[in-house]
Amino acid sequence: MSPTSVLTPEEKEHFLTHGWIKIPNAFTKEQAESITGTVWTRLGYDPEDKSTWTRLRTNMPSHRTFDAAEFAPRAWAAICELCGGEDRVDPSSRTWRDSLIVNLGAAEHEGKPVPPKELREWHVDGDFFVHYLDSPEQALLVTPLFTDIVPNGGGTYICPEAIPKIARHLQEKDLSFCCGVAQSCENFVEATGQLGDVYLMHPLMLHSPSSNALRRVRIITNPPVSLKEPHCFDREDGNYSLVEQFTLRALGKDRLSGWKITGPRERVPQSRSIEFNFALSRP
Repeated sequence: MSPTSVLTPEEKEHFLTHGWIKIPNAFTKEQAESITGTVWTRLGYDPEDKSTWTRLRTNMPSHRTFDAAEFAPRAWAAICELCGGEDRVDPSSRTWRDSLIVNLGAAEHEGKPVPPKELREWHVDGDFFVHYLDSPEQALLVTPLFTDIVPNGGGTYICPEAIPKIARHLQEKDLSFCCGVAQSCENFVEATGQLGDVYLMHPLMLHSPSSNALRRVRIITNPPVSLKEPHCFDREDGNYSLVEQFTLRALGKDRLSGWKITGPRERVPQSRSIEFNFALSRP
């Protein structure tokens, strides 16, 4: 491990093999409560009365921001290391928001976990831009846990097996749709952990909300990470980030000599972004 590295050799290899790592204890319970303390008021629910929990999941608007490097310094340092150094990361990525994602489950699903292949909301984050293999807009998928998450307790399901399939598709074209990818996979990971843990995942990680069969309160966020410049898979000096190395491994390549995108980088209108996520989740 280099003097500036926060990731252990084992963590680096885990990311290069599986496309994700979990940074444990990245922030404290007190820090979490400073962000989630008003969640029940914002929801308008009684925490002691599940009959008031009328929405399965709620994506809350942001009311405040905070500095990731101060709030979760090891997680922020790991984000930068995975991306090839803080000098490659867009400074706006340091800003995290209290746009909480709350999964309370539903009465009809209580005690009835839905198997991953039967989930209908599989997607890759970044529905606001046209995806390419090197897209800088979504450099990592980041998930801080603001509550403990136990198995069947609302944790996000991820599908590392799907990343090579999506990467191969993106090597040839943009990601306009990707039907049935999750249904063609066998290996899934439920993102469980303790309050304060932070999951860091490859930007092409296919993932889905779960049914939360236990109906335990689950709160996360998904702060975006973007790069100043696109990922590069044809570096003369070979100084590839860990994210770029994983992508190349997924493609079975050491380098993509001369590879370039074939279309314009552009934002996606909201109507198309809805279609994008729907297409990803279709069988």
